[in-house]
Amino acid sequence: MHLATLPDVRAEQRPDAPALADDAVNLSNADFLDRVLRAATTLRRHGIASGDVVAVRLPNRVELVITLFAAWRLGAAVTPINPALTVAEAEYQIADSGAKIVIAESADTAVKTIGVAELEGAIDDAVLASSPPVEVDTLALLIYTSGTTGKPKGVMLDHANLLAMCSMAIESVGLGDDQHSLLILPLFHVNGIVVSILSPLIAGGRATIAGKFSPKTFFRVIETVRPTYFSAVPAIYAMLTALPEEVRPDTSSLRLAVCGAAPMPAELIERFENRFGVTIIEGYGLSEGTCASTINPIDGVRKPGTVGLPMKGQEVAIMDAAGNLLPAGETGEVVVRGPNVMRGYLNKPEETAKTIVDGWLHTGDVGRFDEDGYLVLVDRIKDMIIRGGENIYPKEIESVLYGHPGVLEAAVIGAPHEVLGEVPLAFVALRPGASVGTDELHELCRGSLSKYKLPADIVTMDALPKNSVGKIDKPALRAGLAATAGSPA
Repeated sequence: MHLATLPDVRAEQRPDAPALADDAVNLSNADFLDRVLRAATTLRRHGIASGDVVAVRLPNRVELVITLFAAWRLGAAVTPINPALTVAEAEYQIADSGAKIVIAESADTAVKTIGVAELEGAIDDAVLASSPPVEVDTLALLIYTSGTTGKPKGVMLDHANLLAMCSMAIESVGLGDDQHSLLILPLFHVNGIVVSILSPLIAGGRATIAGKFSPKTFFRVIETVRPTYFSAVPAIYAMLTALPEEVRPDTSSLRLAVCGAAPMPAELIERFENRFGVTIIEGYGLSEGTCASTINPIDGVRKPGTVGLPMKGQEVAIMDAAGNLLPAGETGEVVVRGPNVMRGYLNKPEETAKTIVDGWLHTGDVGRFDEDGYLVLVDRIKDMIIRGGENIYPKEIESVLYGHPGVLEAAVIGAPHEVLGEVPLAFVALRPGASVGTDELHELCRGSLSKYKLPADIVTMDALPKNSVGKIDKPALRAGLAATAGSPA
C-alpha cells in the first residue's frame, strides 16, 4: 500500500467505519476520502503537481491531516509549520522548503495562502480519474528540526521511510483495526504524524485529534473519546502526576501510553503507572530516523530507565569517535541504520555527510547497551559538561534530583567558571504543594554523586521552559544564564 491510496482502500473496505475526528468533526472512511479528494482538487487548481511542496501552518485539526493525503495524492510533499512561529520564522521555512502555497488560517506570509474553508470545494473529475502515484521514493515530508544550533534544517522523509517506520510501529505496539489513538502531540513533528495518525490508519484503526493539551481537561477527553492509546512526552506525564490527588479518572479504555522525545525518569514512570493504572511504553528516536529506533516491548520485559530494544528492521549500535562499533556495556555515540533513516537534509549535503556516514545515522546521543540488549541513554553529546577536564553528563545529576518525591522536573546545564571551565548548574520545578529547600536537594546529591559531579548551585523555578515539542528547553536556560551574566563561584 502507498500512503496516497490509503483513503481509497479504507473507503472501499469499510466505508462507514470511523477514520478521523477532532473537536469539530467526526469522519467515516467515506467522508475521509471525500475530504481528501476535495482538498486535492483545490491544490491541483492552485497549480500543485508532482514534485512540489505544500506548507501547512495549522494547529492540530483534521484539515492538517487531510492536506497531507491530498498533497500525496498529487505526488507533492508537505512541510508542516509550527503555528506558533513568528512570520519571519515561518517565511524562512517556506522559502527553504520551496513551498508553492501555504494552507493556513490567516494570510500573514508572502507566499500564496489557501484558507481551510477552500479545501472543501467541489471535486474535479480529473482528480477522480487520476491514479495516485505509487513510487515509494517520492518525497513525502519535510520536517524541520528545532534549530538549537543555527537555522532549522529540513529533514527529507520519503514514502518508503514513512511506510517502513509505520510498519515497525504497528508491530512494536500491536496495532490493529480495533485501535484508537488520541493525538495530543503537535502535528508539525513526525512523532504525532507517525505514531498517532498514520500508524493507526494503516492498521485499520482510527485517530482522534485533541485540541491544545491541558492537564486539567486531558482525562475528561480520555473518558469521553475512549481511546486505546496515546503518545506523549515526559513533561506531559509530569503535569498529569502533579494533578490533585482526588483526580482519579476512568482510564479503562487505555491499553497503553507511549513516551518518546526525551528520556523519562524511572520514578516518573512508576508514579504515573501506579496512580492511573496505565502502562507506559518508552521508546527512543529522532526525526532523522522517521521517529523511533528502540522501544520497550509490550509483551516482554520492560526496563524503566532504558529506552528498550532496537525495533525489528533497524540496526542500533554504539560507536566510538573513530567509527568503531563498541560491545555491550561500553559508552559511545548511538548510531542507527535501516530503511527509516532520512534521505538527508534539504539543500545541505555537507550537513548530511556529517550525519549519515557509511549508512549509519549519527544521533548525537551518548548511550550504552546493557547485558540484555536494552539501550540506556547517557546524555546528548553537546550537553556534556567538562569540569576541570572531567566529563559530567547532566542526565546523571537530573536522575538523582528526580528521585526526590517533591521534584516535578529537573534540568542541569553547564555554567561558565573562570578556573574550571564550566560547572553543573541545576534547575528544578517542585510539585504543587511541595516544600523542599535547596539545602535538602544538595544533600541528596552529595549522597549519590561524586564530588566533582555535584551541582554548584540549585535554582528552583515555578516551571521549567519547554520547546515546541514539550521537551525541557535547555538552550533557553543557557540563554537566561548568559543574559544575567552570572557564574556560580
